[in-house]
Parts: sequence; structure tokens; C-alpha cells
Amino acid sequence: MAGPRYRLVIGNKNLSSWSLRPWLAMKHAGLDFEEIRINLRGPGKKEQIFAHSPSGKVPALWAGDLMIWDSLAICEYLAEQHPEAGLWPEDPVARAVARSTSAEMHAGFQALREHCPMKLLSREPQETLDETVELNIGRIVRLWQDCRRRFGDGGPFLFSKFSIADAMYAPVASRFQTYVKDLGAYGDDGTAVAYIDALFALPAMEEWARGAEAELAEYGAAAG
Repeated sequence: MAGPRYRLVIGNKNLSSWSLRPWLAMKHAGLDFEEIRINLRGPGKKEQIFAHSPSGKVPALWAGDLMIWDSLAICEYLAEQHPEAGLWPEDPVARAVARSTSAEMHAGFQALREHCPMKLLSREPQETLDETVELNIGRIVRLWQDCRRRFGDGGPFLFSKFSIADAMYAPVASRFQTYVKDLGAYGDDGTAVAYIDALFALPAMEEWARGAEAELAEYGAAAG
């Protein structure tokens, strides 16, 4: 009997923001896949990663003999292979903006990534943040507001229905929950908070969080 069509290699669910992105897109699209987990803080991690991903990084998607080793490239491939899943908006204008929004996350916001690593299960609200981080947060809040205003009338996500753009920003939502005391201080009018709530209400996000909790119990606090 044939196994799943896809194998997705991921890191720790509490920590690996890049792993969350394609995993969330695949789960929300209802795709069948084998999940290969690697403890990024465990012994022999490099050898384990290289056994599955020649780039030495996670995530990596195996589709038969094809290996794709970048989160956004994985999502793009899945959107092409499964157009019925609606991973990009149907409207060409919305789709162009969704791609731009996703690419900005993929290539930008380095300060937020550096100073506020994803800790999905932690709550560590900061009294102050680095100025460069605050600039990133302000930009993201404005971006979310613009997407919701222009394209969000039909549902709670950036482009109404869940899309790759939401998968790209789910780890950002997690960072905001962990580190940001008040998004209103960055110009949020309630849009960002409501959007974060919608993301974390997704069954797939709830499943990922349960997986993070299970991994902490399995690996120990040092791995979370």
C-alpha cells in the first residue's frame, strides 16, 4: 500500500517558525503527508537534517524524488499542484498583493526575527523593544490593516479566506503574542488583535500548539 504523497521535514514546533508555514498550509488544505520531526536542540541534529535536506535546513518537502527546501517555494509548489485548495486568492489583484505580502515576510523583518525568536508557548511581554523591532512591528500592523481593509470583507484572514499569506504571518502572530504587550501602541485599531485571534482559532494552529506541548514533554525544557 502506497504511503503519503508528501514528506515534510520540520523542526521543533515551539521554535521553528519556517517549519510552521508550509505545515500550516498543508494542514489547512487537507493534504496527506508524513511528518518528519527533528529536534533542533538535540544531539546529532545536523546529521539528521542532512539525511533529509541537503541544504542543511528545515523545512524541506519531499514529493516523491523531488525535494523543495524553502518555505515559500514549498507553498508555491503546493498551490500549483492543488489549485482546488485555494492557497492563493482567485482575484488577480488580491493574488498579486498576497504574493507581495508573503515575499516581504520571506525577505524582511530581520530585526523582529533576531530579537524575538518564535517561542509559541511562551508569554514574555517586553516593556521596551529595540527600535528596529518596533519599526518592523509598525510596518506589519499597517500591512495587516491594509490587507484586511482592501480584501478582508469575506472572512477573518488577510484576503478573506485563508491563504499562503496567512501561513507566512502565523509565526509573526505568535511572536506578537509572546513579546508585545499592546499592539495599540503600534497603531493597531483592533484589526491585528482580531486577526491573531482568527489565526490561533484555526484547528491546524491548535494542532500545532498541542504538538509543541507534546515535544516539550518529550524533549525537555532545554529543547523548547
